[in-house]
Amino acid sequence: MTTEQKRKTGGTFIFGRIIAAVCIIIYLTALIQAAVRIYFSIEQQKITAEQEFVYIAGIAAATGAQSFMDERYIQTINNALAYSKSIEALIISGPEGEYAFEKEKDRSVIWVNNSPRFINRFDISGQSYFRPLSIPDLRNTNIQAVASAFSYLEFTNILKETLFLILVGFALAFFTMLLQALIGKSASPETEETNNDTSPGYVQENNDINPDEIFEEGSKEERGPQGLFSPRSDIGWEEYTKERLDSELHRCASTEKDLTLFMIEFADTINDAMFKQAADEAVHFFISRDLLFEFGNQGITVIYPGIDLETGIVKAQKFLHHIVENFPHSRKTNTSLYIGLTSRSGRLLIAGRMMMEAMEALQRAKTDKESPIIAFKSDPEKYRKFIASQNHLRS
Repeated sequence: MTTEQKRKTGGTFIFGRIIAAVCIIIYLTALIQAAVRIYFSIEQQKITAEQEFVYIAGIAAATGAQSFMDERYIQTINNALAYSKSIEALIISGPEGEYAFEKEKDRSVIWVNNSPRFINRFDISGQSYFRPLSIPDLRNTNIQAVASAFSYLEFTNILKETLFLILVGFALAFFTMLLQALIGKSASPETEETNNDTSPGYVQENNDINPDEIFEEGSKEERGPQGLFSPRSDIGWEEYTKERLDSELHRCASTEKDLTLFMIEFADTINDAMFKQAADEAVHFFISRDLLFEFGNQGITVIYPGIDLETGIVKAQKFLHHIVENFPHSRKTNTSLYIGLTSRSGRLLIAGRMMMEAMEALQRAKTDKESPIIAFKSDPEKYRKFIASQNHLRS
């Protein structure tokens, strides 16, 4: 893996968070602008309706001075209503009764006891429009109207543009997820149910270990790692363990999730073919391939985000049983391999410290006569006090 590839891989989590924040901003912007534009559209519709009503009332009064409710008058009122953008219906009352005019028949007016009444609809404005008509020789002549609450055309345009913004956010999120998948980032595993039937030993935290110490890697072949996975095992090179663990610790700390680290070592010397088969068993049992790494000549390191120490212990027990039952080169005993494990346990710690804890647990497992699985159990409060004391000494 080149330096540029490492930089891009390490920056994927930060890039993903930035894109997620951008998508949230896009969604909020889309919703807020839609709400604001709809509000102003409704207010503008009220202003337009008032202006159009005054205009139609003027036509009704002027035309009525020449002839009232004859065929010419009715046609003039219908034409004025048809050209209106907001007025839906009119009711004109005169000496001889009330007369209804609608853009669409029977949509806005209902007749009750031979008297027209406006229909209450959700899309009709609650604004009241009423004016007396000054027509010579006619008394008690009035005009009233109802208007639509909003412009359908404007409302449709707002929804289309809002949907477009939301789709932009979805597209951005989709391509970001696709990019992360291509780089090789895997989703966090679900936490498995814990099983307390067996109780392997614990190594209590030793705060004499300096958390700033760097884990010393074992000797490697003279040639350096090439590519993401080692050809010997088809899992990650040992040299990449610390870098990936630091990245996963940072991600779990930001999301307040736990993380458990396993160090597994076979008790007997095994050849390359046996080791590759063991690595395949581990890949299928634990998690995605890019979170498993070689450890020495016959060991495997497993980074398991999303589970606590108790769940990790159960997972280790099941893996031991799986190897004993299914691995053809196993001695069919519980000492076929040793497992040391530790977890983040709510602590802010570096990869070097966590790897040292798992190594200490593994070394204890090799000498423990009761259990080949040992967990390094920390006290988060005691650990925080220790870190604070170290910082005080340095200052």
